[in-house]
Amino acid sequence: MRQIVLDTETTGLDTLEGHRIIEIGAVEMINRKQTNQSFHVYINPEREVDEGAASVHGMTLDDLKDKPLFKDVADDFVQFIKGAELIIHNAPFDVGFINYEFSLLEDSTPSVEEICTVTDSLTLAREIHPGQRNNLDILCRRYNIDNSQRTLHGALLDAEILADVYLAMTGGQITFLADSNEIDFKKNYSNRQKSERKASLKLRVVEASDNELTEHEQWLDFLDEKSPNGSLWRNLADN
Repeated sequence: MRQIVLDTETTGLDTLEGHRIIEIGAVEMINRKQTNQSFHVYINPEREVDEGAASVHGMTLDDLKDKPLFKDVADDFVQFIKGAELIIHNAPFDVGFINYEFSLLEDSTPSVEEICTVTDSLTLAREIHPGQRNNLDILCRRYNIDNSQRTLHGALLDAEILADVYLAMTGGQITFLADSNEIDFKKNYSNRQKSERKASLKLRVVEASDNELTEHEQWLDFLDEKSPNGSLWRNLADN
């Protein structure tokens, strides 16, 4: 069982505004044990970095001008993740950016979903800890994982931390090797995800369209993940 825990940093929040990936960090796990294999690269986005994004990861275009373009690292990246289960916190955000970068390549490149399976660890955390905030910093505190080096966000460091969080959330560093408990866990998790999706389709909100609600939730997910204090909106909702 080969799993890749992955994170990205970007110039901003929305590919529709032409924002790009500036850093990819990914670490490999085989049979739920971390190996020494990783993929880490900084990328020249060929555009300015939004001030808000720079305040999160600390990088500007000046820091990245001498780095390779995405097209120069795309083949190595695809080979590293191909066939693996990707574990990503708030996966729609990162996968959306990766697929956007793929779409800009001259050569036809399949989408992430065509070459990998994707597990959203944020969805998993919400299932295990319903009604609670589940950004990476909070999960580290919940599972006693040291994240003291995370003064600024960095893709490789965040991927390494997420690997520890994921193992803790799903039972610790245990090698299952197709053990029936692991198979049952994944099957039940998948079935619950499908049920939640079906239930969500029944919801109707007069004040906003489904697309607006989806974008709103993705924004809050991003803030929960990228801000140590989480989103103000959800903080108010919890009080």
